[in-house]
Amino acid sequence: MTNILHVNASVNGENSNSRQIASKLINRIVSANSSANVVERDTNALTALTGEVVGAFYTPEENRTDAQKEVIAVSDKMVAELQAADVVVIGAPMYNFSVPSTLKAWVDLIARVGVTFQYTENGPVGLLTGKKAYVVVATGGVPVNSPADFASPYLKQVLGFVGISDIEIIDASGFAVNAEEAMARAISNVEAVALPSVA
Repeated sequence: MTNILHVNASVNGENSNSRQIASKLINRIVSANSSANVVERDTNALTALTGEVVGAFYTPEENRTDAQKEVIAVSDKMVAELQAADVVVIGAPMYNFSVPSTLKAWVDLIARVGVTFQYTENGPVGLLTGKKAYVVVATGGVPVNSPADFASPYLKQVLGFVGISDIEIIDASGFAVNAEEAMARAISNVEAVALPSVA
């Protein structure tokens, strides 16, 4: 069975372009692999890191208090979802040249030393290897992979940092310029991308 994690970061819910395009990709993957399981993760309920959360991260698991376990319960759940996933599909709308703050919050919750990456004498090593990631970057007017696109390189860096190096960026740009053309172009990009190997 292939486990697919769909991370949706748009504030626009079902009307989100990035969510709709990511869903089309997921439907394509599921059509090719009917046993695939999809977990939906909306980042909009996530909040920024606090000192308490960071303190609990760096407290050895066996020494954590009940209060510390409670404050990192959401992080533990996000990490478990990512660890279980064979395929990660991120719907990433571009807000002011970068990712939404709640997607950054998700990153901060899953990037955990000793859990999803570790430091070695040769530098950091990601622990979430063997996964495929697709990132749908939807923009109003900024071209994907242009000098003003800080979302795509950031997400590639973050995913690579935790060990996910097989990454496809799906261009879904230009919705503020011509929404109909942008959607048609994005769907074409979804249809052209190579599907993951069946797990």
